[in-house]
This record gives sequence, C-alpha cells and structure tokens, in this order.
Amino acid sequence: MSFLAPAALALAALSIPIILLYMLRLRRRDVPVSSTFLWQQLLRDREANAPWQRLRRNLLLLLQLLVLAVLVIALARPFAEVPTVASGRIALLLDASASMNATDAQPSRFEAARQQALSVVDSMSAGDSMAVIRVADQPEVLQNYTDDHNLLHTAINAAQPSQASADWDAALTLAAAGGSGAQKFTILVIGDGGLPSTLSAAAYGDVKFIQVGVSDANLAITALATANDPTSGPQLYSRINNYGSKDADVVFSVNLDGKLFNAQNYTVPTKGSVNVIVPNLPTNFKQVEATLTHPASSSVPDNLPLDDTAYSVYNPTSAGRALIITAQNRFLTQGFASLPDWQSFTGQVNKALPSQPFDLYVFDGTLPHTLPDANLLIVNPPSDAPGPNPLFKLGLAQGVPTGISVKADDLRTRFLKFSDVNIRAFKSITDTPWADVLVNSANGPLILAGETNGHRVAIISFDLHDSDLPLKIAWPILLANLTAWYKAPQVVHVSGDLRPGQTVTLQPGAQATTLRVRRPDGATSTLEVNQPLLVYADTPESGIYSVESYQGSTLTQTDQFAVNLFDANESDIAPRTPAIVTTAANAAPRPEVGQREFWPALALAALLLLMLEWLAYHRGLRVPSLGTLARSRFARRT
Repeated sequence: MSFLAPAALALAALSIPIILLYMLRLRRRDVPVSSTFLWQQLLRDREANAPWQRLRRNLLLLLQLLVLAVLVIALARPFAEVPTVASGRIALLLDASASMNATDAQPSRFEAARQQALSVVDSMSAGDSMAVIRVADQPEVLQNYTDDHNLLHTAINAAQPSQASADWDAALTLAAAGGSGAQKFTILVIGDGGLPSTLSAAAYGDVKFIQVGVSDANLAITALATANDPTSGPQLYSRINNYGSKDADVVFSVNLDGKLFNAQNYTVPTKGSVNVIVPNLPTNFKQVEATLTHPASSSVPDNLPLDDTAYSVYNPTSAGRALIITAQNRFLTQGFASLPDWQSFTGQVNKALPSQPFDLYVFDGTLPHTLPDANLLIVNPPSDAPGPNPLFKLGLAQGVPTGISVKADDLRTRFLKFSDVNIRAFKSITDTPWADVLVNSANGPLILAGETNGHRVAIISFDLHDSDLPLKIAWPILLANLTAWYKAPQVVHVSGDLRPGQTVTLQPGAQATTLRVRRPDGATSTLEVNQPLLVYADTPESGIYSVESYQGSTLTQTDQFAVNLFDANESDIAPRTPAIVTTAANAAPRPEVGQREFWPALALAALLLLMLEWLAYHRGLRVPSLGTLARSRFARRT
C-alpha cells in the first residue's frame, strides 16, 4: 500500500499533546475547615505542587489516539494498485437503450452496467479524468470531464434506461470529440453490444467495451397494423419473432379499445417468426393493443418485457361521394372511378344539382348560379358563369405558361412533378387570399387550393384537354393528393412505424389555435399553432398518443397515433462484442493499472471510534487491568 499524500503522516505528532494532557495533574492538600466560607479560598488555588502524574490506563485516551491515527492515515490517502480498464482521459458511454431493460442480469442489465461504471470510477488514478455520456435516442452528457469521484458517482446513479433505440453514431462522434489535446484518450462502452455493424472502427479511435447480459431468450411483437379488407372488413396483421435459442409457446392477445377480443396460442420456432392475421374485426373500434403472455407450462424465459406489447390506431377511410358535373370529360370520370375510397356520380351541365348532398362537387368548365355549401374542385372555370363568384376573379386567357414550379413541403403536392407537363393555355385567376398556389408559373397560378367558409376548394385553371397532364404520372398523383386532402383533415401524419424518440409531424386545421398532446403516461404538452406544420418530438415510450385540437377553449377534433419499439437490433438481446471495439475491456489480462483509495472507509472508521469515545465518556467506562481480568476469570471458574 502506498500514500498519495505521505506528508500528512506528520500530523501523528498531535498524539504528543493528547498524552501530555492526560499526564497533567493538579494536586491539592486536604485541609479540615470549620466553615464552608473558607472553600472560596481553596477554589482560588490554581497552583499544583506536583504538575505531572504517571500515565495510567485510560479508555478515553486510547480511543482518542485511535481516532487521531485513523484520521491521519486517511489524510495521507492510502491506495493500492488495482487493474483497471482505462486511464488518462476517458469517455464513458453508458448504454441506456431499450435492450438494457432486459432482466437476465438482476435486477436489469442497466443496473449491472451502472455498477460496472461505478467500479471504473473507483479505480481511476490521480491525473485521470472522465466524462459520462448516456446513450439513448439522443446522446446526453451527464457529467463533463472531471476527476471528482463524487460528481461522477452522482451522474451515474442518476442515469435511467430508456425505451428507445440508441443513436450510437452520434454518441461515439460526441465522445471522440472529447479526445482533442489528450495524450491518452479512451472511449469506454458499457452495454450489451447492440451497436450497428455499419459503424467504422477507424472513425473513433481507441474503443474498449465492458459487456453486460448473458442470455438471448426473448420474444417480441415486431409488427402490428390494421387494414380494411373490401370483402371481409377490418383485419389485424402482426408478426411475432423469437430471438432465443429454444422454441417458445406464447399466447397472443388482442384488445380493442381496452376489451379482450381474441387470444390464440402460437409456437414460435427458434430464431424464427410467426405471422398472425386476425380477421372479422368490428368496424367501430379505434385502438388496438396486442400483448404476448407465456403459458404456465412454458419454461422458456422472455427477458425483455418491453417489446411484448404493441399498439395500433384504426382510422378507416370511409368512401366519399363525389358529384362530377362535366361534358364528357373522361379524364375526370375515369380518374375518380380509379379511387377506391370514393363513389363518383356524373351530373349534367346546365341542370339543377341533385337534392341529396355530396362530399365533393367537381365542376368542369361550368359553375352553377349558387355554389353548393361543400368541398369543391373547379376545373377550367368558365368566363360566362352566372351570378357573382365569391371565390375568385377570372382574368384574361393566357398562353403557354413558362417557369412552372411546384410548392414544396405540402402534402397536396407530395411526389408531384410538373417539369414534363405541357399546357397550351390557361386562365388568369386573381383575388384568392384564402388559397395556396400549388403549381405556379411566371404568367400566373395554374393550380390553387385552400379553405374558405369552412370548406376546401381547389381550382385547376386550364382545360385538361389543352394539356397532356392526363397522360402523365402527375395526374393520378395530383388527384390522389387532392382527394385525400378533401377528406376529414387528419392532424397527425405518420409515414411508416413510429418508434420511441422519433418525431411526428402535426398539421393543424385551419381554425385550430392550440394543440394538446397527451402521452401514454398522462403527461401533456401544449403547442401553439403559429405555422402550418408543427413538429412533436416528446415520444419517449411506446403506447397511444392523443392529439386534441382546440379553437380557443373549444375541443374541435381528436386524433391518435401509436408508438412502438419494432427494432430488431434492440429485441435481439444476445450479448455480443461490437465490431468497432479495439479491446475487450473485461478480457484478461488487462495491462492498465489504476488506484483504489481507502480514505472513505478510514473516515467512516474514525467517525465510529468518535461515537464510541463519546459513549465511554458519558458511561465512565475504563480499561480493565490484568489483575482485574484474572480475578474475574477465576470468579467465573469457581
């Protein structure tokens, strides 16, 4: 054992005055007095005719010398050299991804990783420094570089695992940036090794790894979706994966809006999967929760419960009714006939509109005297339309448009390209403050769309027969985008599976002033509507999220979206060594040497001795002599 501050041992000289204090004695003469009045003279006597006495056995003296000895040794900071995984400047990456919730290491892999991290901190030598980075969907620096063990312990103890996938590239890049200017720099990863194989080992320098976890046994729901079959109605599709090394029996349960609908037993082969189809669902449900449970007879463990539950939201697309008023425009009639979610009907020009309502009115080259109070698609608006037109003003006819451009970042122009579309002539349209120009030109707008009087209106300013648009792929794309927009507007727009930590795009309605998002755990976030598209990123856990639209204080619409893990890299919990690791830190032998200090234990021992000294003083305890011990033993024998 060595000392970091050996000069502190000189404080042992303080034992000398302690011993001298116990040798000092004030000896007084016994004098009989006739009156207590004379005691005052004796109390004023401060002189001792024999100032020193023989040092006797004294428990208080012994305890005080022990306290001093322990404190002096603690101040000298004794240490012993111990093997360690890294030295110098260390970037410690603590894996907090979803797989670290696995329970094959008790109580969890993350807790085992935490203990490993604390052990590394305790083995740091003088001159070493460490930063702690929590690796989840976004890397988080819990503690910047420091040699203060207390700060590092606090940061590590405060860390918690997440339910999201880990962004290892961002975390390793952040860690590697901390090595600038360091003579010796090491990135130390503590986790189960679930790093992407695409990471480059040469990009991050010296990377060491401490592995936690021992088992690969896990079953997971890796897909869940609902769809509306035209013949049999709503159906549920799911997939169950077995990442373990044994076949496993499992019960797959389906809950609709919180009520059990179906439960089936399945046997999932090792390293394989089972596809599940649940037909004949009712038509009036909104939420789906699927869960995996294990029969009592099953002996195969499932070490990651986090992916045993999946969620989905059912938003059926009801067929809309469209009335097309046109003079034999087959491009329009056939275009609507190809849309599966629309029922199209054809009306005659210059005839009164039917009395029954429709979800969408399409006017091609004609307009009625009074526009219906509904959604509208106006194609080639006529210059001789009867009655006043409150939507727009029609100007002079224009020739071939030039400089055609498509509005970017708009769901109504998604995948839409007009670069190969030729238009012979179009009509000038003005006074449309309610509309966005979706397709523009140097001569004027070609396609407009927007909301007015609570309805959605789109205008195509040219005759389809005066262009080759119906012959291009842009025509069915435009028609599909517009008809999707005409339906009841959805605030939530999710493309594919949404995982914890990912962002979702929200498109508030025209009248919405506030959006309130409620997480599965009940926490809420309020978003002020100050732009057409809002981004919501607070998705830390799997479950159903609810989005409420408010106009002032009035709730106008409620939408939902589901967040699921669905990450094979997290569900496959088999421990492994990442490809980027240059040294397996928990492999032997380890050439790195650290220092383990003992002063905290010595300081605690000094405190206990001090408490014992206090107890001895108040109870008058003494150190027994050898004769006393011998007499007590003899008495016990007899």
